[in-house]
Amino acid sequence: MKTLTFALVLYALCSPQTASAQAQPAVGGEVFASTDSDGTDIARVALNFDLRNRSDEDYLGISLEEARFRSSDGSSDNRQRVFLRASGNMSGWTLQTRAGTDGHTVIGSLSAHDDAKLRKEVFIERDIIETALGLDQGIYTTFAGAAIDLPVNERNVFTVLAGYQTFRGRNNRIHFRGNFVHSVKSDWGLTAQLRGRYFHSSVPFEGGYYSPGWYADVMPVVQVRRFVSGWELVGATGLGVQRDSETDWRQSRFLHARFSSPRKGQWSVQGSFSYRNSPSDNAVNQSGYSIGQAMFSVLRRF
Repeated sequence: MKTLTFALVLYALCSPQTASAQAQPAVGGEVFASTDSDGTDIARVALNFDLRNRSDEDYLGISLEEARFRSSDGSSDNRQRVFLRASGNMSGWTLQTRAGTDGHTVIGSLSAHDDAKLRKEVFIERDIIETALGLDQGIYTTFAGAAIDLPVNERNVFTVLAGYQTFRGRNNRIHFRGNFVHSVKSDWGLTAQLRGRYFHSSVPFEGGYYSPGWYADVMPVVQVRRFVSGWELVGATGLGVQRDSETDWRQSRFLHARFSSPRKGQWSVQGSFSYRNSPSDNAVNQSGYSIGQAMFSVLRRF
């Protein structure tokens, strides 16, 4: 991850575009909040300072973040984190990174994707497990994988993903995910989707986070994506089933909404809200779990 991040930064600094008169510095902020039925609350506030920001896929800067965690046992923890923010195009691939440190180890993400008909993406992510035990013992997880789009025709496309996840300790996971997207009415941005995922843990129930022997879910989703006066508006909802190695099939629910301001202009605003009842790594309890998350960000280019 360090080598790839260095390559991206070197490219961004040496790119002829960087030195052009059109380079725009930018300042922004982001607020993220999450709460779940286990009693875990997370709040993050970040300030972003970009030396160059032409678009959502062309920028270079740093992000300073204050993260506050309140765990299910009532304990709390504050952490300061700093990240490199960078994105650029290299040989037809868009590379993006938000990689840095929390003072203890390397954390963040790095991804690269092309825009070919068979769109391909590779990624790696690393962060701490945000449970009481994870924060207390410094349990970090690293997830790497690759995905590819397999279009059938203009209205139907499959996406498949395979990944490998490691945790501090003995547990490792193999992940498989698949989506099928059918365009119901293109001028409405209306799609019908079928989403599925599966993972297998090598050492179940290690580390105080949700980690059964295996987990699977299947969910039909309806999504609408519209552009109104340049604003992107997305809404999606799904109802499906989920199961793990310790439980029988049970209902799964999903709700998501997102908005983004027009890509051109000095100001950029984004926001999102999501709810689901399928467990994540930060879950502790299995039954009756649910989580809600919200994000808002604003950016000013000069």
